[in-house]
Amino acid sequence: MFAEYIEAALERAVYKTLEDEEEPIFVSVPDLPGAWATGETVEEARKELISVIEGWIALRLRMGRSIPSIGGHTITASTEPVSIVE
Repeated sequence: MFAEYIEAALERAVYKTLEDEEEPIFVSVPDLPGAWATGETVEEARKELISVIEGWIALRLRMGRSIPSIGGHTITASTEPVSIVE
């Protein structure tokens, strides 16, 4: 579920080149507010973005906030307590 969601987010990523920057590649996912990364290369920025998206999802889940659907992929978490002992 997480891998498919992240892959769908990466498919919607927007890359820009920033002039005269130490890390000139900027990448963001418009559907995920605040999810962006930079890198010296496209691959480096993409790897960093994957980490950012993972953290973005974890933070939203921890805060009880919804996670927007991307390309038909959703992540939901129950707020109901779950027994781990049977």
